[in-house]
Amino acid sequence: MPQTQASLPPIRSARPAMTQEMMERTGLSDAVLTDLVHGFYSKVRVDPVLGPIFAARITDWEPHLEKMVDFWSSVALMTGRYHGAPVPKHAGLPVTWGHFERWLDLFRETANEICTVEGATHVIERAERIARSLHMASQDARRQAGNVPSLR
Repeated sequence: MPQTQASLPPIRSARPAMTQEMMERTGLSDAVLTDLVHGFYSKVRVDPVLGPIFAARITDWEPHLEKMVDFWSSVALMTGRYHGAPVPKHAGLPVTWGHFERWLDLFRETANEICTVEGATHVIERAERIARSLHMASQDARRQAGNVPSLR
């Protein structure tokens, strides 16, 4: 006999406790991450290297910023709020490692301005991993696009 929703045991998650511990250890919170994301993207939008790339793809910034706050909440605090797929969205961009280095420079600068030392270290470490991952994905997409299809 199938169990009904009411008869199932409650699901216990360690996520809230892990998030709380991370917030206490790093000083990060929704408010800090919102300031980080908004401050970072205000720099990106006027940056001569990155600004045009973003301007060509984002016309309505508020939904993008909300999504990025959710992304960083998930990445930095393990909240699980972000449910997107960043790799496919970045794979086809006309970017090189130099673009990612500039992105990281602006991110590090903003994180150090807004976050505690522990919080900045935490988010910068994750940003560096994300940049490497997205760069590899963009390089893989470029290589695959250059392959000659088999005509057999």
